[in-house]
Amino acid sequence: MENILDKTDRVLHLRDYSPKTRKMYLLYIKEYLTFSKKASIRDKQKAVEEFLLDKYKKKQSPQTVNLALNSVKFLYAEVLKDSRRIDLKFAKRNKKLPIVLSRAEIEKIIQATKNEKYRLMISLGYACGLRVSEVINLKVADLDIDELVVHIKSAKGKKDRISILPKKLQNDLRNIIAGKVANDFIFVSNRDGKLTTTSLQKMFRKSFAMTDIKKSATFHSLRHSFATHLLENGTDVRYVQELLGHSNIRTTQIYTQVTNPSLKNIRSPL
Repeated sequence: MENILDKTDRVLHLRDYSPKTRKMYLLYIKEYLTFSKKASIRDKQKAVEEFLLDKYKKKQSPQTVNLALNSVKFLYAEVLKDSRRIDLKFAKRNKKLPIVLSRAEIEKIIQATKNEKYRLMISLGYACGLRVSEVINLKVADLDIDELVVHIKSAKGKKDRISILPKKLQNDLRNIIAGKVANDFIFVSNRDGKLTTTSLQKMFRKSFAMTDIKKSATFHSLRHSFATHLLENGTDVRYVQELLGHSNIRTTQIYTQVTNPSLKNIRSPL
């Protein structure tokens, strides 16, 4: 097993998969190899089917099942070079609508954040539609404060994109980058080290808990809210797609289900 996992890791590295994806692929491939050996299943198709069925029995999510299937397919096709196709379709994903915060709710969260650095980070998450990892990875050179644009580099899928900066944060951004050089991170820890996503998520939860908001929101809800509020303002969905960095417009169109002006104008008959 160790030889197979080592070989898989090398191939993943050569294909330039992200550290997170490599970790998950190796995890599920190890689970699969252990499961198939324990169950003494020699037929590949049967082994994969039973492995995924076991995940269903454990009530694991469709996303988890699909990632496990992708991992096993990668093992056979790219590592073991097995030409026999695994004839299985992906599980149906849960079609949940994103959690969207109102403008007033976002203002409450920002005001509840007493630490200036974290308040600015949360503000940027909403104002620019950034993921938590994108906020902590911002460097001085990524900002064009005068032109009100931010350059997000090597984001999800190793894609670069441009997003917008709010005019009201210009002075705060100038203050925080004062004395820094182009390649410096904008946000650093108290010991001048790189901040982690965990620290920002923890601060968001702390600020969120200080409000009276009842929604199950996370830092990523700021990005959902950014997209929804732009659409409410009349921004074309194609521009929102570019600002979010979505490859497929169908991913962006889910926000049109959250903010449909025609539906909002309908009044209940009660």
